[in-house]
Amino acid sequence: MDDAEKQEWLLKLGARMKALRIQKGYTSYEPFAYEHNIPRAQYGRYERGENITFVNLMKVIQAFEMTPLEFFSEGFD
Repeated sequence: MDDAEKQEWLLKLGARMKALRIQKGYTSYEPFAYEHNIPRAQYGRYERGENITFVNLMKVIQAFEMTPLEFFSEGFD
């Protein structure tokens, strides 16, 4: 996988996170991150497509009250 492909996947991941946050009723990422004990600035970077560790990704998925399978079921075609 080259750098362009990696960036594409990170952008898809960020878009999925943003879409789920909005579905949960959060118009801004900051209250969502704060309420789920995720550093706000870092969460904002995740939504913009910056790299995320596996542990932090699992924390985000749990914050959405989803399984990894549910999280990855949309937006990653």
